[in-house]
Amino acid sequence: MLKAVIFDMDGVIVDSEPLHRKAYREMFEEVGIEVSDSLYESYTGQATLPICQHLCQHFNLTEKPETLVALKRKHFKYLFDNDDSFKLIDGVLDLIKDYYHNGLTLVLGSSASMPNIERIFDRFDLNQYFKAKLSGADLEQSKPHPEIFIKAAQASGFSAKECMVIEDSTNGIEAAKAANIFCIGYNSKHSKNQDYSKANKVINDFKDIHFKQSIQLFMSF
Repeated sequence: MLKAVIFDMDGVIVDSEPLHRKAYREMFEEVGIEVSDSLYESYTGQATLPICQHLCQHFNLTEKPETLVALKRKHFKYLFDNDDSFKLIDGVLDLIKDYYHNGLTLVLGSSASMPNIERIFDRFDLNQYFKAKLSGADLEQSKPHPEIFIKAAQASGFSAKECMVIEDSTNGIEAAKAANIFCIGYNSKHSKNQDYSKANKVINDFKDIHFKQSIQLFMSF
């Protein structure tokens, strides 16, 4: 029986990808590198530090990965504070409330840093619905490694077989499957060129996985 739902954040709860893209592009320009769209898209779902570690290695940069992380977060914070268009993904708040009021335990499993998670949860008043929040930036491994979802299931208080993950990225879906957790792939218009083939179910609208539909889907697999 479905007992808990683990949400990704970027691309699932908030439309933050445009802000992240702008912040990364400003950081790329600041350190003098040109990152192709295909390389950038391959990073979707990963934490900032491993991305910056790969960039430093790939481009033979003299800067430390931590320097790139700080630059990117500086730009993101400015955009977050000054971009009024930043909002929740359509329908996700109704989904969160529907799950919560039907007794499901909600946990966040995001690659975002905890300061960014807290900033977003405070801005949209989401803490009241979630039992726990996990940041991949605080863990040893990044998606597609399953560590974050293994720990998120533990934080929910239920077994992996009683949990469901909602993800929008190739790396996140692979992480959920590696953790042996039922996975919904959200085909977000904000996450380009992602592979949803390993998801148990792919959706384009959160109305398709409200509580009753999710229970039926979960029991059918």
